[in-house]
Amino acid sequence: MTAGSRREARERALSLLYEAQAKNLTPAELLAELPVAPDPFAAGLVEGVGAELPRLDRLIERYAVRWAIDRMPVIDLNLLRIAVYELQERPDVPTGAVISEAVELAKAYSTDESSRFINGVLGSIAAEIRPSAPRDAC
Repeated sequence: MTAGSRREARERALSLLYEAQAKNLTPAELLAELPVAPDPFAAGLVEGVGAELPRLDRLIERYAVRWAIDRMPVIDLNLLRIAVYELQERPDVPTGAVISEAVELAKAYSTDESSRFINGVLGSIAAEIRPSAPRDAC
């Protein structure tokens, strides 16, 4: 899978997680009701985030200083969930790529402040999860 198609898959995963939250569905329920299945990488991210949601949220909340999960913008929270899931479960994806993609999606769909916030939170989480991974792309 090329970098561009992974970016598109992450973007699709973000929109699906947003839709699930807006419809008050689990990510698995949303995927089951789609007429056309998304790209396997996007579906894997959505399924993985859904399966690991409590664990992801606990980790995000621990590093999102002065931000409660229920007070975070939905886009920012879902970008963090996707990226933390990738950091934990997808060792084949470089740390810098995970963080960079989340920051770029935040710039496109949220605010400049959000991109800095996401970069900081993910940098701290990555240092815990992947302490020996190079982070020069962050």
